[in-house]
Amino acid sequence: MIGYVALSPHPPLIIPAIGGNSLEDVKATVSGMKEMARELVDSKPDSLVFLTPHGNVFADCLSALSEEELQGDFSNFGSKLGTSRRNDKGLLDEIETGARKAGISFITLSAEILRLHHLNPLLDHGILVPLHYLEEAGLPQIPILAISVGFLSPLELYTFGVVIRDAALAQGKKLAVVASGDMSHRLKNEGPYDYHPDGAVFDQQVQQILRSGDTEALIKMPEKLRNNAGECGYASLLIALGSLDGSRYENKIFSYEGPFGVGYLCAGLRPEGSAPSLLEKLIKERKEIINNRRKEESPPVKWARMILESYIREGKRAKLPPEMEELRQQRAGAFVSLKKNGQLRGCIGTIAPSYGDLADEIAGNAISAGTADPRFLPVDKNELEDLVYSVDILGEAEACRREDLNPYKYGVIVSSGRKRGLLLPDLEGVDSVEEQLSIALQKAGISPGERYEIERFEVKRYT
Repeated sequence: MIGYVALSPHPPLIIPAIGGNSLEDVKATVSGMKEMARELVDSKPDSLVFLTPHGNVFADCLSALSEEELQGDFSNFGSKLGTSRRNDKGLLDEIETGARKAGISFITLSAEILRLHHLNPLLDHGILVPLHYLEEAGLPQIPILAISVGFLSPLELYTFGVVIRDAALAQGKKLAVVASGDMSHRLKNEGPYDYHPDGAVFDQQVQQILRSGDTEALIKMPEKLRNNAGECGYASLLIALGSLDGSRYENKIFSYEGPFGVGYLCAGLRPEGSAPSLLEKLIKERKEIINNRRKEESPPVKWARMILESYIREGKRAKLPPEMEELRQQRAGAFVSLKKNGQLRGCIGTIAPSYGDLADEIAGNAISAGTADPRFLPVDKNELEDLVYSVDILGEAEACRREDLNPYKYGVIVSSGRKRGLLLPDLEGVDSVEEQLSIALQKAGISPGERYEIERFEVKRYT
């Protein structure tokens, strides 16, 4: 069961040995941390789960340190102060099994993996700061878990919280969960980032959500608002709230301030009584969104999806439906792009026709986009429902000059000898000819000083 959930800021300067005279500027946060720590310790957990945004964070999965003993110190911040805790390996194994069943990408990092990939084997300050206050409040020598968040969708993050809750129930353990994270980093110009008005909006909304218990509002918070705020606590908090799925909770906001342009919010949530599962509602809504999206698919996109799904699930290609037979009558280069949670998940294409007809062109590139894009791991069957497809059918390329380009209307091909690079038109974040050419040249491996030829082409984009 989950006995307590805490949201903890993690600026090292609130550690007296590091902050020194600066402690006076964050005295509300120091006071709030002490109160939160007392409440968490009083909940008498068997184990403590930390969720941190400053460990080994990956784009496509969550991760956890898996060594028997977990340790770390503040040497990066000028202090030898540190600690060591036993890892709760039994709980970790239970969470890993549950994540796999739920289709959540989660990996455990052994000493060998950490060494081979030059990853951090130590507890980071996102864990060490709250742990310092908890030990100061008398936390017994209970084991901990050190879990790093990942750039997964809000639904996946929330579902992982449910996995943690279920693992605790399966192990018969009472857990406390600490969601480590700071709020907006853009409250002032003198902060770590430039000021943005959405910073204060984000921080206010998070506090209101915690006070009202409206977890759904946090899950559905606009991505643009979160990005503009420049926060690092959203993912941790969402996982922590997932661990409370099916429960009502008493909430306390112990402190909030932003003296250095970063919002420090300290809060505690104590479950009390049952409530309807939000996860069930979210899963139902997701299925409706997927069904509606598929009803609106164009024939090329539907064919690309059918091909990749059949190949991933069954190891074979689907048969072209009779209503798409017209694709057999065309030949053209084509690109198939895959996105997941708004981020690119794969893109492979052909500049000129390389297959017998357009149906085969799309089929071959769809399989390659999902399994052979060197920038990504192959698509797993658990990801298929989350993929959003687009298919670009290329027109013939024609030689042109720089002044003939338009990044919104034309794609570009640059070539120098055997080196060749292509960039599709109308891409997010590519707003000028200079940007378009620069990216295409990088893809081709052509240095800025080399002579190169330019071609342009138009595409018909299907979604």
